[in-house]
Amino acid sequence: MDLVVDTFSGMGIDLGNDSSLQPLWNSVRPNHRNSLRSPLFPIVLNVSSYFLFCLPILPSRRPTPFMLLHCAGISLHNHMLLVLPASVAQWTWRPPVTLPDQVPTLVELITGVTGNLLLFDFQYFIWHLLHHWLYMTFHAIHHNYSAPFVLATQCLGGWELVTVCFWTTLNPVILRCHLLTTCVFMVLHVYVSVEDHCSYDFPWSTSRLIPFSIYRGPSKDDVHHQKLNKNIAPYFSHWDKIFGTHADFKLIGLNSVGCYG
Repeated sequence: MDLVVDTFSGMGIDLGNDSSLQPLWNSVRPNHRNSLRSPLFPIVLNVSSYFLFCLPILPSRRPTPFMLLHCAGISLHNHMLLVLPASVAQWTWRPPVTLPDQVPTLVELITGVTGNLLLFDFQYFIWHLLHHWLYMTFHAIHHNYSAPFVLATQCLGGWELVTVCFWTTLNPVILRCHLLTTCVFMVLHVYVSVEDHCSYDFPWSTSRLIPFSIYRGPSKDDVHHQKLNKNIAPYFSHWDKIFGTHADFKLIGLNSVGCYG
């Protein structure tokens, strides 16, 4: 982090004192202090972001109402019976989140979010391999649909969802991230998860914005749902390329994908 700041400082760009995010933090911090410090805040942020990003985008080739209700029901069931009690239990052992006066610089925020995504990507790559080894016990429910759709993102077994939520909340603590960085990571984490399962390769998809096939994207997730031993990592491609589980595939077009069943 310091190396990045020093490099730009040598170019006459002072990123170490960047305060562009300070007005936002000064507005949010005093007005929503109790909400931000609540152990329930992460789950509310994640669940609300999830269902917001799952709003239907295109009218054609939608999944059936039964598919939508099935996935939404499983997601709500897991959150109410597993994630919510775990979040409430944090009140007994986790100290209140600190709200520092200063915000991270823009570079610190981007670096922190990227670090969290990379760490989660490694954790879930290993966990995903294990789940496919114990496929019928833990992970089969997520592969009920060979062509995924957005609400299938969190159509997971309870144990799998708990571990995903555990890493999502633990990783910012491990990396000692500012709360603002943590919030941005959680929202982006949900967004890219939903994007990967939408079955649409939009021009603005993250996989198109990040060059050199570094990022996985919806087309490769579709391949994974058809070839279960391919594209194991959730976001980036490097672990799949290293372990020989990478498989590329280009979606034909918006009108020819999203055939559910």
